[in-house]
Amino acid sequence: MPPIMRAPSSESRFPLPHTNRVVFLKSILSGSTISAGDYSYYDDPDRPEDFQKNNVLHHYEQMGDRLEIGKFCALATGTKFIMNGANHRMDGPSTFPFPIFGGSWADHMDLLQNLPSQGDTIVGNDVWFGFNALIMPGVKVGHGAIIAAGSVVCKDVPPYAIVGGNPATILKYRFDPDAIAHLLEIAWWDWPIEKITANIHALMAGNIKELPNSP
Repeated sequence: MPPIMRAPSSESRFPLPHTNRVVFLKSILSGSTISAGDYSYYDDPDRPEDFQKNNVLHHYEQMGDRLEIGKFCALATGTKFIMNGANHRMDGPSTFPFPIFGGSWADHMDLLQNLPSQGDTIVGNDVWFGFNALIMPGVKVGHGAIIAAGSVVCKDVPPYAIVGGNPATILKYRFDPDAIAHLLEIAWWDWPIEKITANIHALMAGNIKELPNSP
């Protein structure tokens, strides 16, 4: 009789034994405009549970923009997302936000309506963010991408691309186009967790052709 395989719970807050430096994001995010999928985690030796406060910046409900992080994403220490609330007007001679500081300047709050917005920030599944990666508003990061440490990502990242630099550019792709198409088709991150558990070795170290083709 084959051994029973059990996956760790995706509902845990601190999934690693003997340390609280890793947090499953799903357990600590709150609000209607931010979400993370199962098993996506943030690693930080200093209170990783404060990720939403310290690493998702200028994210205001009234702006309406969303941050969506897929499943099985790995976010290294210092990964930050800048949201659309950071934007200033750029159509006048000055970009300074006078009205927010009060006094008679507050009479011009209407000038802060309809600020520029790049839309939602969407991260696919199985994305790895290196140390101190910075993601700008409205960026879409494809499945399986890798963001190198210290990168400033200003443009969309294709699936399975490795990007790095400031601004981040494509350094290379992890696989050839046919392999990428195959991985996107099988979408292993949507398999039942039992099937993922049974295929851990193939997912981490095997050949793409070894992976099952269907859920």
